[in-house]
Formats: sequence, structure tokens, C-alpha cells
Amino acid sequence: MEIKKVSIIGLGALGILFGHHLSKKMPKANLRFIADRERIERYENDHVYCNGERCDFTYLTPDEKCEPADLLIFMVKYDGLKDAIEAVKNHVGEQTIILSALNGITSEAVIGEAYGDEKILYCVAQGMDAVKVGNQLTYDHMGILCFGEQEPGLISENVKSVAAFFEKTAFPYEVDSNMVKRQWGKFMLNVGVNQTVAVYESNYGKIQREGRARETMIAAMREVIALSERAGIDLTEADLAYWLSVLATLSPDGKPSMAQDVEAKRPSEVDLFSGTVLKLADKYGISTPINKELYDRIKLIESPYKGGLTPSALN
Repeated sequence: MEIKKVSIIGLGALGILFGHHLSKKMPKANLRFIADRERIERYENDHVYCNGERCDFTYLTPDEKCEPADLLIFMVKYDGLKDAIEAVKNHVGEQTIILSALNGITSEAVIGEAYGDEKILYCVAQGMDAVKVGNQLTYDHMGILCFGEQEPGLISENVKSVAAFFEKTAFPYEVDSNMVKRQWGKFMLNVGVNQTVAVYESNYGKIQREGRARETMIAAMREVIALSERAGIDLTEADLAYWLSVLATLSPDGKPSMAQDVEAKRPSEVDLFSGTVLKLADKYGISTPINKELYDRIKLIESPYKGGLTPSALN
């Protein structure tokens, strides 16, 4: 199948970053952003900018009828996934391929329950150092989307179709034939990087150089390695070294989304990171003291405003 129509839900950092690139490579009407009317009015009035360039996007509300997407990409935060699944229903047809660029290791299963596992390709977004402040996104490194089937070693027709589309649009990507392990590796990176930078109120530079923050990050990541062994994923020190090399490519002044959430006094994805680690640790009977400390510290940081603010589910 040739991919022509693409729908994206989520106009946060990833949505702007990848959407802006695709908008230069596709007919405007074929790239649709799904958002509620209030958000659309805000986007149209205030505009959205990527590295100083004004983005020119087509917006559709969830209720608007349209042709199903050939490719549907979820780029929301995890706490907005349930609403997003409902919002995209008019964009899902028999042939629609779905990618989820969400953090964590569970979103594909959740989306698959709604629309069918056969539509889902497993996906990881990595290597980007985008920072979003208000309606302005800036980045030095765009990063890539890695994707593939859940089944190891399988290169399906859906994978080939997405790869051909990304080739045509000069979109940075990588096909991985062991996506479950790749997702666990990215999860390990998020657990270390996102939480450590948030707790130390710093940036990538802080954890790219030797010191207590970097030691904390690596210790948190090694706890995920221990869990992966019990889960049959078997991350190793070689995987740790690979993800640290990815980290080394990012702009020292950049920072992950969790740190940006903490700065803006928004509830973070801590339950998706150390929260998941602690649940798995309990399941497998493993001690994860570093992640317990990070979890407690982030919850303490959030305590003055958690519940007082509503996170932007589709941003």
C-alpha cells in the first residue's frame, strides 16, 4: 500500500517536530492534525513555530468526517492516550497503519485493544533534543523514528510501506527487527535521563559529564537492566552503552519533556517511568532503590500543584 494520507494526534514537541518536516514534503490537505476546537482556535490565532518557522498545518476536530488515514501517528502524552484513542476514530480504516511515538512500553497494547493489533507497528522516537516553550519549538537534532513489528525478525508489508513513505519524504527513520528490545532500551534511557534531569533541575549537559547526576542516571538504568532479565528481554551493558552514546549526541542545553513539565508545574510522566519500574520490581521481587528515590522526589516536587492543574491531554 502506498501511504498518501497521514493523520497525527498530539501537537507537543514531537508533533511539531515531525509534522513540520512532513508539511514540507506532502500536499497540505493530506497531512491532518486532530485536535479539539478550542486548541485549533489557539493554534490558528497564536500560530505554531518550529525553529523560528511558522508551521502551516491542516487541523480537523475529532467529529469531522474524513477519509481514513493510511498512516496514523500518536504523539500525545500517556495521560492523554485514552482521549486520543477516541478522538482518532474517524481516521481509522481497514488499511490504516498505526504508529505510537509515546514513551514507555505499553501504549501499543492499549491502542491495539481499540483498533486491532494487526494495525500496530511498534515504534520508538529517539535522538531528538527539542524544547517547546509556549507555541515555540526549538531543536538542534531532529532524531529518528525506529519502528517494526512486535514479532522479532518479521519485516511485514506494513513495515515496508512505512519505510517507503519515509524514504519518499526524506523522513529520518530506522527499521528494527527486534522492536520489543528497542522499546525496553528507550524505556531504560527515559527512566535514567528524564527523571534525573528533572530532579536535578538541569539539562542534558549535566548528565553528559561525570558527576553525581550521571551516576544516579546510570544506576537507575541498571535497575531496568535487572528487570529486563526477569522479563525475558535481556538488556545488557552493551545496550546501556548504546543508549548513552545516543544521549551524547544531544544538545547540552536541551532537556527532556519531564524536566520541561516540572519547570512549567505540570504533572509529569513519573508513573510511566519509575512508577512502572516499581510495579515490575514488586512483581519480580527485585529491589530498585534508585528509582524509588527518584519517584519519591518527583512526587514531592509535584505535590504543591498535582491535582491543581490539568495536563494538556492532546498537547
